[in-house]
Amino acid sequence: MLVRKLASIAVITAEERDALLALPIAVREIPARQDIVRTGDKPVHCCLVMAGLAFRYKLIGDGKRQILNFHVPGDIPDLQSLHLAVMDHNLAALTPLTAGFIPHDAVHDLNARFPCLAGALWRDTLADAAVLRERIVSIGQRDGLSRTAHFMCEMFRRLAAVGLAADCAMALPITQVEIADALGMSFVHVNRMLRELRERRLITLQGQRVLVENWAELEALADFDPAYLHLEARDRPKGI
Repeated sequence: MLVRKLASIAVITAEERDALLALPIAVREIPARQDIVRTGDKPVHCCLVMAGLAFRYKLIGDGKRQILNFHVPGDIPDLQSLHLAVMDHNLAALTPLTAGFIPHDAVHDLNARFPCLAGALWRDTLADAAVLRERIVSIGQRDGLSRTAHFMCEMFRRLAAVGLAADCAMALPITQVEIADALGMSFVHVNRMLRELRERRLITLQGQRVLVENWAELEALADFDPAYLHLEARDRPKGI
């Protein structure tokens, strides 16, 4: 998944692919909603999402939670720990998660031997920051309906880029409470916005599965421009 993710944002040579596949990775199964690293931790490994979804979040003094981002297979959500010694937020499993832990020393060695891979990882962190900027814009300026539509467009594109969404359908095992915590809305507001998207026949919800019924109208409602995701053009899903 790491190879596929980096190949979605940069050109990866066969030698670089082999180097990525040779990285020492300790694989762990992590239960849903369990923290992986917490604020104040000093990790010595980077966490690669191999299967399932993860999320980053912060808590404020009264216990309220702000979800900063969701992470799909291929993401390394704590890549910044290579250069920032102390975690300033929490990383947790959203679903049952298969995670690979790569020693910092191995990543530093990879970067030294393959400057283009170092550039790809840097590009990945910049793209991650771009997602956060877009979320700030959504929370600050978009109304609830366009904010929710934008979130659906983003998750579809990100999942499609790693082969986990196609033909306008995606598995999205994220609760409405978690969407609310990510979008700065109440659970009731999110519920109402999802209902309106369904009534407009833009999406259909089938349990944890989302079908996009009218991509063009959903994008227009969301004011969605995928440029901030910095994905290769080849990752545009079929029919979109």
